[in-house]
Amino acid sequence: MPNNRKLNVFLPLLFAIVLALGMYLGHKMPAARNSDSAIFFRQNNRATLQEVLDLLKFNYVDTLDVNDIQQEAIEGMLSHLDPHSIYIPPAQVQAVNEDLQGNFEGIGVEFNITNDTVNVAGVIPGGPSADAGVITGDKIIKVNDSLIAGKKITSENIRKLLRGPNGSKVKTTMLRDGQLIDMVIKRGFIPLLSVDAAYMLEPGTGYIKLNKFSETSYDEFVAAVRKLTKEGMTSLVLDLRQNNGGLLDAATRIADELLEDRKLIVYTQGKAYPRQDYKTQKPGSFEKGPLAILVDEGSASASEILAGAVQDHDRGQIIGRRTFGKGLVQEPFELSNGGTLRLTIARYYLPSNRSIQKSYKDGRAAYDEDLTERYNHGEFLNGDSIRIADTVKYHTDNGRIVYGGGGITPDVFIPFDTSRYSAALTELYTRTTFSDFVYNYYITHRAQFAPYKTPEDFTKQFVITPELYREFLAYAGKDNIKVSTISAHDEPEIKTRLKAMFARQLWRTEGFYQVSNGADQVVKRAIDELKKSK
Repeated sequence: MPNNRKLNVFLPLLFAIVLALGMYLGHKMPAARNSDSAIFFRQNNRATLQEVLDLLKFNYVDTLDVNDIQQEAIEGMLSHLDPHSIYIPPAQVQAVNEDLQGNFEGIGVEFNITNDTVNVAGVIPGGPSADAGVITGDKIIKVNDSLIAGKKITSENIRKLLRGPNGSKVKTTMLRDGQLIDMVIKRGFIPLLSVDAAYMLEPGTGYIKLNKFSETSYDEFVAAVRKLTKEGMTSLVLDLRQNNGGLLDAATRIADELLEDRKLIVYTQGKAYPRQDYKTQKPGSFEKGPLAILVDEGSASASEILAGAVQDHDRGQIIGRRTFGKGLVQEPFELSNGGTLRLTIARYYLPSNRSIQKSYKDGRAAYDEDLTERYNHGEFLNGDSIRIADTVKYHTDNGRIVYGGGGITPDVFIPFDTSRYSAALTELYTRTTFSDFVYNYYITHRAQFAPYKTPEDFTKQFVITPELYREFLAYAGKDNIKVSTISAHDEPEIKTRLKAMFARQLWRTEGFYQVSNGADQVVKRAIDELKKSK
C-alpha cells in the first residue's frame, strides 16, 4: 500500500513531465511548426531528394559528379518559378559579389591574350601595378615562378594567378623592349567603377554614364554631379543604356539626389513581405535643373526604378527605347555548400502604382526571346509598334498617362539606327579586330599620342588619317574580315570607332564616351530636348 500511495503521488507529476517534454519536442520540430496537423512526428519529406542523390552516388553503374547533379536539380526546380530566381554556384559567388561590391583584390591591369602571350593592355592609374612600374605593352612571362608565356592559358587562369588578398605580394616577370624585368607587385583593392564617364557635353550640359548600381554607385554619382556642377552644369544627361541594374538601395539613393523631399520613389510588396515604401529623405544635389535619362532595351531593374520614378514625378524626360521590363525583387540566401540562392521575394511598384514586370507565363524560353521578338515586330524602329501588355492607364503627377506590364516606354522614342551597321561592320564589332589593332598600333606609336593630355584635347585634335585607315583595313584583312565588302558608307563609323578606342586606350571609358558620343544620335537628341526645357 505505501508503494501504491507513492506511485499515486508521483504518477501525475511524471505524466506532466512527459507531456511537457513531448510538447517541447513537438514545438521544436519543423514539421510540427509548419503544419496545421496535430501530429507530432512524421517522416521528413525533405530527405527524398538527398536519398536519391545518395543512391546515385553509391550505387550507380558509372562515377558521377554529385555536385553537378545537385546544381541541375536546383536549377530544375527554379525553372518552374520566375526567370530571375537563380542559383549561383560556389565558384561564381565571388565574381558576382565583387561586381555588386564595386571592387576586387588584385594588381590592377587589363590584359589580352594573343598567340599564347599575355599582354598588358592597360594599367589602372594609381593602382598596384602602376606603383610597381608596369606599363601598357608589357608582356607577362612568369607569375610566381610559373612560366605562362607560350602556353595554352585562359583569361580565368590568369585572373586566379594575379588576384589575391589585399596586401599580399605576387612575383612577376615582364618582357619589355626585348628585356626581362622582374617585378614584385603588392595587391590592393581595385575599383570596379559604376560611372564610366562624367564630362560636359557642351557649356551648361553635363553627361554621366552609369553602367550598374553597386555599393559604390551612389558615392561615384554624387562626386560626378559635384564635379560637373563646378564646371557650370545646369542640365544633365544621365545615360542608363545597357545598365541591367543592381542594388535597390543604390537606385533609391541616387533618385533621392534628383527628386524633391518626401517623394515616393518605389515600393515593394510580396506574399511574405509587407509593403515597404522608399521615399526621398533629404535635399538632393540636382533636384531642379533640366534632366534627360537615356534608356534602351538593356536598361533593367534598378535602372527602371530610377527612370520610372523620374517619369512618374514628371521630373525629366526619358529618351530612347522601351526598357527591359524587370520588376521583381531578389534576395540572396547563402547556402551551406557556399553557393547562393537569389530568390524573388517581392515585386516593386513605381509611384503611379504600376508594375513594369513583363509577363513570364509562357516560360523562360519565351521570356529570353522577348527582345528578339520586339525587334522582329518592328518595335526597335517604330515607337508605334510598341505592344502595351497592361492596358490599365496610370497617371504621372501632372496627369500624363503611362503604362506598366512590360518596361518603361520613353517620352521621346529614338529608333535603332540599322543603317549604321552593315554586315562587314557587324563582323568587326563582334570580333576583337578593333581592340587588337588599336593596342598594337598604340604600343608601337606611343610618341604620336604623347601630345594629347586630356580627352577633350584628343577629341578636338586627333584625326584618323587616310594612311591610318588603310593600315586598319589591311590589318582587318589579315584577321579574315572581308575588306572588299566595307563600303564608303562604313568609313565614318569605322573612323569614329577607331578614334574612340584610341581614346579608351589613353583614358579608359571616360575617353571612349567623349569621342563616341559626338556621333551618338540619342545623345544629340537629348541635348536638343534639354534646350527646349530651358
